[in-house]
Amino acid sequence: MAFPARFEPVVLWRDPVRLEPLGLEHEAGLGAAAADGELWKLRVTSVPAPHETRAYIETALAAREAGHRFAFAVLDAITNQVIGSTSFHDIVPALDRLEIGYTWYALSRQRSAVNTTAKWLMMSHAFDTLGAKLVGWRTDNYNFASQRAIERLGARKDGVLRHHAPRRDGTVRDTVMYSLAAGEWPEVKAHLEYLLHKPR
Repeated sequence: MAFPARFEPVVLWRDPVRLEPLGLEHEAGLGAAAADGELWKLRVTSVPAPHETRAYIETALAAREAGHRFAFAVLDAITNQVIGSTSFHDIVPALDRLEIGYTWYALSRQRSAVNTTAKWLMMSHAFDTLGAKLVGWRTDNYNFASQRAIERLGARKDGVLRHHAPRRDGTVRDTVMYSLAAGEWPEVKAHLEYLLHKPR
């Protein structure tokens, strides 16, 4: 299969979540999700503050139009409540490569099946539908929870880019890079299936 030059809108679904293309119709729900835990106060994430929610969505839509990011709203598949957001980003069709990031969830949905399920959906779409050769992740060197979550997914740590990107507080972070190659996906997929079916 040929990696697409441009992403087509798609809805990805598996209980307990549904991923919809992020749009302005998600503004109120996204703001409420961020307020669950006041996530914008965390210095190692880019969660929008209440007054920034619309601009956050508009930035994501502009990036989608430019072809290098495709953002999703993450919804509870039963209640349709917006519980967070995640994106494909740094999409490079010439290399059959993309990254998964800009991921955050309402505090009450963290440490649940939400992230594993959402990432299973995104990796399945990237490798099995789009034909990606490599999926990458990046996170703040002080975001240890994010690093553990990425590693639980089966991604391999590639290294650290030092003095790489600004934080919202004006400091500059080191960025920890991870990746998963297409040849590694079948084993990782089997393990994620195991985790999702394991009794809790």
